[in-house]
Amino acid sequence: MSMKNILLFPVGFFFLTAPGYSQAPKYSNEFLAIGVGGRALGMSNASVASTGDVSSGYWNPAGLLSVKGDLQITAMHSNYMNGLSSFDYAAGASHMDSTGVLAFSFVRFAVDNIPDTSELLEPDGSFNYDRIKSFSAADYAFLFSYAKHAKIPGLNYGVNAKVIRRKVGDFAGAWGFGLDAGIQYQWKKWRFGAMGRDVTGTFNAWSFNLPESMKNTFAQTNNEIPENSLEITTPKLILGVASKYILKNHFSVYPEINLDMTFDGKRNVLIKSNVLSVDPHAGIELGYDELIFVRAGLGNIQQSAGFDGNKTTLVQPAFGVGLRLKNLMVDYALSNMGGQGGLPYSHIFSLKLDIYKNKKVK
Repeated sequence: MSMKNILLFPVGFFFLTAPGYSQAPKYSNEFLAIGVGGRALGMSNASVASTGDVSSGYWNPAGLLSVKGDLQITAMHSNYMNGLSSFDYAAGASHMDSTGVLAFSFVRFAVDNIPDTSELLEPDGSFNYDRIKSFSAADYAFLFSYAKHAKIPGLNYGVNAKVIRRKVGDFAGAWGFGLDAGIQYQWKKWRFGAMGRDVTGTFNAWSFNLPESMKNTFAQTNNEIPENSLEITTPKLILGVASKYILKNHFSVYPEINLDMTFDGKRNVLIKSNVLSVDPHAGIELGYDELIFVRAGLGNIQQSAGFDGNKTTLVQPAFGVGLRLKNLMVDYALSNMGGQGGLPYSHIFSLKLDIYKNKKVK
């Protein structure tokens, strides 16, 4: 198979599989679209081509082959929507041999301490505040990744097997399973990446365990009582290109542009049709001597209609910095989870550590 065919294969695969998911919901498992790591978030999630550390298990598993150290670990915590929700991420990656890398990633996105007032009313109609309980609505993802060098020079590929757990208190829960696949190709100073998320569709099986009091409330308010069901997350293809330039006096410039392509109907993105929607986003990283980094990005390009019917184009910026302290990397990003205008920005910190068994870090 030629290199041209290899790079075009993901596009053709998604066009062939997309029609089977035309009736699936557009927004399923969206917590996995928020992003992880201060570097990528500071570049508006433009990372599929340049990612080359433990976070590649999330962005593009092919990038795991660039992991430094015998073991690399990372962790991130952030709060969104003025602390209403929390996002936690941790991952580890290790070289198995000269050609393969294994990684494990964990993601949790949750809204905790939600008041449960379904039993607030006593039979006589009075309020009993002692009966108010609390619960969490939490989404979990467990990613098992493997990356390997291809026989073609410069080409790497990787896959994710992921398990999804979604839970709304004791009322509802779902288990999901899916696959991701990615490739990276380096040609001279250029890096190309393609990441297929949910390439076969990710299936979430929902089950409900509603108390009678809640069922009665649904019936009295003319709401449909939820039933056990199957939810499908449709495939998404992300294409990226990046190039790193080394300047004089130890400075470097590393820009990247990504195209997020969905096939489930029209979305509010820059390029859209009834079949294909394309969401472009770009970022740039300025580095000094591989020690200090400054990042910026633009993404989430949408159109918003005002009360007068006129449409305006909105663009969401992101910013970030990074500092390397020997084998410890500290990254910061100023970003949010994709909202426009009303949602406040969040301060996001992530740490990454390279662990060496038998040699010192230079």
